[in-house]
Amino acid sequence: MTNLIPSFGNIVFTMLFFVIALSIIVAIHEYGHYIIGRWSGIHADVFSIGFGKVIWSGTDKRGTVWQIAALPFGGYVKFKGDSNLASVGGDENVVSARDTMLGAPLWARAATVAAGPAFNFILSFILFSGILLFQGQPITPLTVSTLPDFPDNIEQQLEPGDRVLKVEGIALNYPEGFVAAVANVPSQSSVEYEVERDGERMLVLGPQPQPAFVQSITPRSAADDAGLRFGDVLVSLNGTDVYQFGDMVEIVKKTRAQPIELVIWRDGEIFTTTLTPRLMAIPQPDGSMIDEPKLGIGNGGLFFEPATTDVGVRKSMKLAVQQVWFIIKQSLNGLKQMIIGNINTCNLSGPVGIAETSGSMASQGTLAFISFIAVLSTAVGLLNLFPIPILDGGHLCFHAYEAVTGKMPSDGSLRILMAIGVALIGTLMLFAIGNDLLFCP
Repeated sequence: MTNLIPSFGNIVFTMLFFVIALSIIVAIHEYGHYIIGRWSGIHADVFSIGFGKVIWSGTDKRGTVWQIAALPFGGYVKFKGDSNLASVGGDENVVSARDTMLGAPLWARAATVAAGPAFNFILSFILFSGILLFQGQPITPLTVSTLPDFPDNIEQQLEPGDRVLKVEGIALNYPEGFVAAVANVPSQSSVEYEVERDGERMLVLGPQPQPAFVQSITPRSAADDAGLRFGDVLVSLNGTDVYQFGDMVEIVKKTRAQPIELVIWRDGEIFTTTLTPRLMAIPQPDGSMIDEPKLGIGNGGLFFEPATTDVGVRKSMKLAVQQVWFIIKQSLNGLKQMIIGNINTCNLSGPVGIAETSGSMASQGTLAFISFIAVLSTAVGLLNLFPIPILDGGHLCFHAYEAVTGKMPSDGSLRILMAIGVALIGTLMLFAIGNDLLFCP
């Protein structure tokens, strides 16, 4: 996939893709508030992407002003009668009208508030479904579509169209039996594959099923900062030859946070660089997380591009729902693990870290960037459901209080709670920015 930007170290392009990602997510979030409010009989005076000086605006037939403001880091919907952008308090002259936020029935207000996070989840679902439909799934048995280049010391006799049946006499049975098969393959430069080619079975040599081959790079990792690229082949770490991806993992585990000298093959050239592993939160079988040293190099499971077939709409939708739910569970678990001290707070990124990740994912290709938007959209939806005053979750708590007691919280209580909410969010933001710039650069 063609890269979207020439260099993710370029701050201009990094900010560009950060603004693109954030604007899409905010627009969908605020549109959720707007459209459900409209369907519920609540009039929106203003729909804004960004804050500050208005650089473009237009009014629709319903009287809603649609605008783009100069500071593109957020957005809002101002409903009729609201005295502020948080929809707390209102104009006493119109606040009791049915088409205002505070004058509407409780169900309409609660639905309007909940719609923002809900639309974030829906956006993630649509994007994940679309990616799955576009990529498809590998056909069985595995069939080679395209092959990357490898150093001369690695025999490469596989060809596009080969149906891969066994490696070193072990049936691959992708995807269910793939991991077990790979675990039993000896660590050496080339291994033996049994393939079906043009209707005939034959034995050929090829790279390890999971070679020390860079297929993905974790944003803001050691590998990311060092400028490693897709297709790089790791030749050795600290003077030890590596052939399997697992060889690299074991060396990194042993060295922990000590610098590692990497010899890398790229497009026929050999060069050396030194990386220091960074701690990353890794899920454990029991559901906990621990910090483990990682270079930030990923292996997608297959070194070649497999031939694919359509996933189908129903299956793509099912897998997309599972992916959104997985992100929610992992996010909540990660927060829990930070609170109890199992993992360090460097796993919490602020706007600077998210901006860097935006540029990094854009540099990895269009699909990677779209996938990042899907993940971030789920995170934004989840964050907004936290029961903190000023967030949507805080408003839903106010509505729950009203549902139980039959009355809204008093204006004085709301002002105090909103001030607490602003203080909490501000403190969290400052802490996250401190992580980005000072403590966990």
